[in-house]
Amino acid sequence: MIVRRTNKVVVLGITGRQGTFWTEKMIAYGTQVVAGVNPKRAGERHCNVPIYASTADAVRDTAADVAVMFIPPANAREAAVSASEAGIKLLVVLTEHIPAQDVMAMHAAAARHGTRIIGPNTSGLVTPGECFVGIMPAFVPSVFKPGPVGVISRSGSLGTLMCLKLTQSGVGQSAFIGIGGDPMLGATTREALEALDRDAKTRAVVIVGEIGGSMEEDAAEYARTMRKPVAAFIAGAASPPGKKMGHAGAIVTGNRGSYASKRKALEAADVMVADTPAQIAQLLAAKIRQGLTRAASG
Repeated sequence: MIVRRTNKVVVLGITGRQGTFWTEKMIAYGTQVVAGVNPKRAGERHCNVPIYASTADAVRDTAADVAVMFIPPANAREAAVSASEAGIKLLVVLTEHIPAQDVMAMHAAAARHGTRIIGPNTSGLVTPGECFVGIMPAFVPSVFKPGPVGVISRSGSLGTLMCLKLTQSGVGQSAFIGIGGDPMLGATTREALEALDRDAKTRAVVIVGEIGGSMEEDAAEYARTMRKPVAAFIAGAASPPGKKMGHAGAIVTGNRGSYASKRKALEAADVMVADTPAQIAQLLAAKIRQGLTRAASG
């Protein structure tokens, strides 16, 4: 779930306008993009990488283990299922507005073939100073810089803001995991939290959540067991109950999924919950400095 420079990436939909723009950015940043897929342009090169007719052909020739989709909703199911069948281990699904039955088919294929899906409707993954996969501004030094804090976010824009505030506070990021805003996600907040807890470079974690669903409450159960400090910001404190707000998954049913429910669960697990992104950056910066001081004195 945390991408590394050693990962080999194939871009599905590489020749489109967005596919081209972000592939060039990924390569320039250090991401090892080894192939693209477009059946109509197989045999050509684009962004200085070979284009294949299928993901299976690309994986066979390049041993790619990560794929990222710049694919419209109508074609997303076929592209995702084909990637899973080809042996892709990590599939970053940027596409939003995929029909629900297609998303279910994608997840079923991923489960059969051992593929981890990030998304749908994700902004992607970043390992600052190393590589990124998706549409996050990893290459902007005022936003991302290498550091000790892992960031998990449903929202790309809120995740970007959180990383900006961390950088402005003098604290960089070990990894950014954008889990996506779809109601039926692959990787969950809890699974991302577990991955960052296992990561040796991560000394603390930020959860950027939203109202709706129960992922933050589920993550709180795991956060209770962690030794690394965890902080959270939950968007939607002023949202009326029963209304869809922002992402497709952001709907509150009863008490579970509400701002109050999420905050209560997180605080009960000793997670620091901030009212603003700037406040959370300041809280974590202080915690990390305390931890480094204790380590030096010990």
